[in-house]
Amino acid sequence: MAQQSQSPYGIEGKWNQLYIDGEWTDSASDEMIAVEDPSTRETITHVPSGIDADVDEAYEAAADAQNEWAATPPARREELVRKLLGAFEDHSEQIMDLLTVEAGGSSVMAGTSIHLAEDQLAEAATLPRRMKGEHVRSNVPDKENIVERDPKGVVTVISPWNFPLNLSMRAVAPAVAAGNTVVLKPSTNTPVVGGLLFARLFEEAGFPDGVLNVVTGRGSEIGDRVAGHPESDVVSFTGSTPVGRRVASKAGENLAVAAMELGGNNVHIVTDEADLETAIDAATFGSFVHQGQVCISINRHLVHEDVYDEYVDRLTERAEALPVGTAHDPDTIVGPIIDESQREEMLEYVGETLDAGATLETGGETVPIDGVDDSLVVAPTVLSNVTNDMSAACFEHFGPIAPVIPFSDIDEAVELANSTEYGLSGSVHAGDLGIGKAIAERLETGMVHVNDQPINDEAHVPFGGTGASGMGGYNSEDFLEEVTEKKWISLQHEPREYPF
Repeated sequence: MAQQSQSPYGIEGKWNQLYIDGEWTDSASDEMIAVEDPSTRETITHVPSGIDADVDEAYEAAADAQNEWAATPPARREELVRKLLGAFEDHSEQIMDLLTVEAGGSSVMAGTSIHLAEDQLAEAATLPRRMKGEHVRSNVPDKENIVERDPKGVVTVISPWNFPLNLSMRAVAPAVAAGNTVVLKPSTNTPVVGGLLFARLFEEAGFPDGVLNVVTGRGSEIGDRVAGHPESDVVSFTGSTPVGRRVASKAGENLAVAAMELGGNNVHIVTDEADLETAIDAATFGSFVHQGQVCISINRHLVHEDVYDEYVDRLTERAEALPVGTAHDPDTIVGPIIDESQREEMLEYVGETLDAGATLETGGETVPIDGVDDSLVVAPTVLSNVTNDMSAACFEHFGPIAPVIPFSDIDEAVELANSTEYGLSGSVHAGDLGIGKAIAERLETGMVHVNDQPINDEAHVPFGGTGASGMGGYNSEDFLEEVTEKKWISLQHEPREYPF
């Protein structure tokens, strides 16, 4: 890991204050939260444990700043977003280090996060000029109809720990570009790279006070106040479905718009006509990148019975060859799980699946790391003879776990794929693109990728799920719709005749 001890953007920087109304300020609470490096289990910094009073102050600042920011000319808002992109690019090396030490991200994960965040910023910079209204003819004589598009107001962003950088950026950047102000509450596991880092970047780019406000703290203590604050007009949340339901409920009490990307149980369908080498290349990436801690990673491998044994053998071979270790090693592919609770939950799913009759082909255990007590690294795991109702298959395991389920024909594969409340992403390998597309169209999910794997994200392409995987959408016009509203203004040019 590159040493950035002199940089305010390094983990050694000052992260012990909140960012409210353009000022770094102490929390109303004296309590701090220790932030741990999941690779080494060492405390790397401390951030404030914000309380409701801090949340209220942040929303007051955002509400006070919103009208002036909304009135800022589009060219100026675009200019500031582009300056934000420039600051981000200038500090990308330090930001990659933050992803390594705070999120346990490998070089692949960190590089991907940087690329996605840059893509999101570049797309957001185009939004101020795309907020166009329309002129609609009227059925009433001498009436002119004008439809304007305005920012919603104050946008709440509650971001996750797994990809904290880009999953914060995809909401924060378009929200402010469209003329909204933001209150950002990052995950307790990744409060710097998912939150306080943004404050530093916004400050460097020269945004007006109050446009972005960042409050760190435990979700169990301030989560309800953040999600249900009366000043909030939109609540953007990325995380688990159970927590998302609570967040949406709190937002709904204020009739705030809820934009939710929640859990997934994504399938990777491989037919007997698939190119197995290509399918397994995709499967290896889709299951094991960032330790499987991706909402759109492969949760179940559905493989035709005629190629099932070969697929399992080859996937097992690939899993066993993956470099495993700390995220600080640039060669590592499978690094640490974020914390003990996540590790224990996924290993419990593996144990329950084996008890139910599945076969452990490889993995299923914690990997010891020299000098680290209680390692969080879990070996890449392949399970065969799995059925759809086993724990590692029916739950979102969110780990480096690949349950492989056989099917006999395409109808059965589609039925298995759709036998879940989730509908986020998926992938299909069927040899012929036309057949693959036909299968994809039968899957009840928001996104499907043919001859690929489920982990895809492009800032100009809509991103969202169905069912228990969320509501609303991200990227391009979809999130612009979430954070803006239309206003109908009619102009009656000549006196109108009324029936009485």
